[in-house]
Amino acid sequence: MVDTTKADAHAAHGSAEGETRRDFIYIAAAAAAGGGAVVTAWPFIDQMNPAADTLALATIEQDISKVALGQQLVIKWRGKPVFIRHRTPAEIAAAVKDDHADMKDPATDASRTKAGHQEWLIVVGVCTHLGCVPNFGTGDYGGWFCPCHGSVYDTSGRIRKGPAPKNLLVPDYAFTDATKVKIG
Repeated sequence: MVDTTKADAHAAHGSAEGETRRDFIYIAAAAAAGGGAVVTAWPFIDQMNPAADTLALATIEQDISKVALGQQLVIKWRGKPVFIRHRTPAEIAAAVKDDHADMKDPATDASRTKAGHQEWLIVVGVCTHLGCVPNFGTGDYGGWFCPCHGSVYDTSGRIRKGPAPKNLLVPDYAFTDATKVKIG
């Protein structure tokens, strides 16, 4: 009598070992193909990141110590003018008084300034209608007037009359100290 249990056990073990090796080869080939796809796709994905010169303009720090009360400084940020206005108490009072007036794009004056720095209004100086640069002090409401199509903004940069659909944009900014503001 031949002992077949040993032979059957060896055959079963060899078959399982072959399947394990084959599975490993499949997994290794799939991993190599996936790695190759990532290496190939990375340059296409990376080119979607902003260029270094664009990132350099992403933030700007400005000294505002020399801006007198009632004056504004115009700086360039991301290729657009930014108005840094040192508002008078009368301009602030007029803006707060109109907080609940009927507007196309309602916003309070407090939502457009930083707490403790209400005398400083920082807005992107581009009309939200067609991109013209508005002038300060030439329109109704004591704020900005866009000479292109007649949009009128108040002393908080909120649209009050004309075709512009939105308020002047308030960029992200923070006061780094009492005399410096970082925009972006």
